[in-house]
Amino acid sequence: MHIHGVQGADAMDGTAEALETMARVLPAEGTTAFLPTTITQKSENITRALEKMAEYRAAAPENGTAEIAGAHVEGPFFEPSKAGAQPAEFIVKASVDLFERWRQASGNAVRIVSLAPEHDPGFALTAHLQRIGVTASAAHSNASKALVDEAVKKGLSHVTHLYNGMSGLHHREPGIAAAALLNPALTVEIIADGVHSHPDMVQLAYQAAGANRLCVITDSLRAKNLPDGVYDLGGQQVTVAGDKPYLPDGTIAGSMLAMDKGFRNIQAFTGCSREEAVRMTSLNAAHEIGIAERKGSIEAGKDADIVWMDESEHVQKVWCRGRLAATAEQKGGVQP
Repeated sequence: MHIHGVQGADAMDGTAEALETMARVLPAEGTTAFLPTTITQKSENITRALEKMAEYRAAAPENGTAEIAGAHVEGPFFEPSKAGAQPAEFIVKASVDLFERWRQASGNAVRIVSLAPEHDPGFALTAHLQRIGVTASAAHSNASKALVDEAVKKGLSHVTHLYNGMSGLHHREPGIAAAALLNPALTVEIIADGVHSHPDMVQLAYQAAGANRLCVITDSLRAKNLPDGVYDLGGQQVTVAGDKPYLPDGTIAGSMLAMDKGFRNIQAFTGCSREEAVRMTSLNAAHEIGIAERKGSIEAGKDADIVWMDESEHVQKVWCRGRLAATAEQKGGVQP
């Protein structure tokens, strides 16, 4: 539900080739459907990326590739001091009119909007998103817990990449992280790579929020599956060294995490059951973006999206909508 790119492709490239690469490559790590995620940029660049997603979705055959289930618009409605790897020069106040232009460009396929609640005047966009069935998510924000709890009453239902780019846990000033852990109305993303959050903090999230409210995400970049080096993210230079991508000032910029590694990590970090890990990597996300009637579990009548793993939980074969999409031997796939 939150991925920028993989293997040289990025959602902001605004090309069918980039989207096709993502759809073709992601099944090898156990991903059968995804939301290409935009980044804070010029409005016209976001529009172009969403238009291309709409075109791709309209033309994409069911040919054994991961399905683009919609779009995740991350920004530009953020707090500059919590921008992280979001280009701060393009940050603006939340706007229903601007969002509606993007929704039209996407072919009405936006599923999530990540925003800073304190920069949504009167919670107007948050309330609008709730009315039309789009998930409003708190992100890159310095909001207090009290403000987040108020935004929940207006329709906020999700928190983007817990702990990262937000007001944190403080014993006198509980921020978004505290709201995420305590408010049962919020589902919560977590990047279970051991880089963005210490494994103990992942375990804290699991113990506080529980398996029913956590969604494991990758937030991965175009550099995933590629060698260490220098890559682009929203016009910014990102250096990748090992498992860590970072901006020139040292800010962590997205991840190199593969979903199957996140599946194994969430169990290792928290001691959760395999069944809970399945929920945190599939069904919770499907519920949150409104596609659980056909995604997120294996049931009669749902899409035949199936990941077959060996006993060590490494991907062996993947089917997307009933068609074989990846095997362990596939280039870019995970070897047993």
